Amino acid sequence: MVNAATAIPIFPGHTIGLRDPDTQSTVLIQRRINQVGCGPVAEDGDFGPQTQEAVELFQTRAADHFGLPLAVDGSVGPLTWASLFAVPEVPTVQTAPAPLLAATLKFAATQIGVMEQPLGSNRGPEVDEYLRSVGIDPTTGSFPWCAAFVYFCFRQAAIAQGVANPVIQTGGVLDHWNRAGAAGIRRLGTDECIANPSLVTPGLIFIIINKNGSGHTGLVEAVTGTYLTTIEGNTNDNGSREGVGVFRRQKRTIASISRGYISY
Repeated sequence: MVNAATAIPIFPGHTIGLRDPDTQSTVLIQRRINQVGCGPVAEDGDFGPQTQEAVELFQTRAADHFGLPLAVDGSVGPLTWASLFAVPEVPTVQTAPAPLLAATLKFAATQIGVMEQPLGSNRGPEVDEYLRSVGIDPTTGSFPWCAAFVYFCFRQAAIAQGVANPVIQTGGVLDHWNRAGAAGIRRLGTDECIANPSLVTPGLIFIIINKNGSGHTGLVEAVTGTYLTTIEGNTNDNGSREGVGVFRRQKRTIASISRGYISY
């Protein structure tokens, strides 16, 4: 599809890569690759090794709209597409697809700036409230609270909307992921979201699981290409699990979320 006003091809919503069946998009890519001097490749709609190598060459020479190097993977996601076709701006998706999700993000934004008291203690008036909402007594130990923050935001939004809170009540990141799967709640794996970035929308809960089983979680507030704007509790400017407050972060990507996303 082509934007009639600008004559610029519109990103098809999914990553195009080796042996992709989307021949129409592949022809557009091949034609543009030749135009920018990274070919020659046959403009035949077959995304084969030759086209893949040409895309990799383009990626080594180009940057995304944030001035950062493109990932050199030989596939065309939203950022490579925007750079390849000189799209003036990568669109940002910032509208949640359901009222409860929108209300949750609105409430979460009011919590930005909440800090532990004292820093590094996993305590504080607001933090204690987050933890108690998932049944954890903060006076009995030191508990990571990123998952409790997510639950609390949904709970407050559900109260305001006059609906039941659908989110599983847990303070554990891996426990949330596992129980969501067992309950049949929709989970999106990272690989399928890399292949189809349009699956990632505001209001999803991202899940990062480390090799030792620990994890981190937060809310997707907006999506720009493959970059995420998130609101996270128990984090800091570096985005670590053992953070000190509630922050809005803009450095995560779809691919950096190691486990996936939970969709309520």
